[in-house]
Amino acid sequence: MALRQLVYKPLLGSGKVYMRPYGGSAALTEIGNVSKLEFGIDEDVKKMTDYTKAGGGTYAQVNRIKSVSVSLTVMDLNPANVARALFGSADSVTGAVIADEPHTAYKGGLIRLAHPKPTAVTVTNDAGSTTYVSGTDYEVRPEGIYIPQGSAIADATAVKIDYTYATYDVVQALTVSSPEVQLAFGGINEADSGNPVLVDAWRVKLGAAKKLGLIGSDFAELQIEGEVLADPTKTGAGISRYLRVQQV
Repeated sequence: MALRQLVYKPLLGSGKVYMRPYGGSAALTEIGNVSKLEFGIDEDVKKMTDYTKAGGGTYAQVNRIKSVSVSLTVMDLNPANVARALFGSADSVTGAVIADEPHTAYKGGLIRLAHPKPTAVTVTNDAGSTTYVSGTDYEVRPEGIYIPQGSAIADATAVKIDYTYATYDVVQALTVSSPEVQLAFGGINEADSGNPVLVDAWRVKLGAAKKLGLIGSDFAELQIEGEVLADPTKTGAGISRYLRVQQV
């Protein structure tokens, strides 16, 4: 079919970004709110100077594509996105009841529990003969148990802690190599009656996030860059091994 003769096509885009591991059969899943999605092309230009006459100029030129990059600003710091950005793995830990978790307490110090956001906390000495008072001898915090200076618990006291924790997610950073993913963009063109703009990048090698901001005056974000690699499974005349763009 001959290409439609369209002239008016300004683009102001928004939409959803999906990912899945490259080469797998997992579902393409939404990664959340993305404030920027850009593809960039790095071009290698070879020029031959015209020596056949005075004044020079270009006698021949060859343009080759060196690489195609992708840049994302991800606004949802869910476990899957954080794991991808930190070359890590993500998993869920099922809630449970913990009994007699051993620790050593110090005044003015935090006891970092094995699991976050403890509830139903009981703190005793190692022998179990003394039960300490919550709010006086210790404070329950999401990150653990804090021992205030006025606590009856002496420095270097061995304690045991009972508590309950709910199901939570954990990311172990820097445990895997940089991920390869398939990326899909389901966008709409707000400058063209909301018509769809769809992009598929078949094989993308993601880099690590530039930073992971945890304290600040604005929403945290993950700035991730990657490179679009050739997908050898895409074959046939006129079929791109890199990118496909579909517009309505």
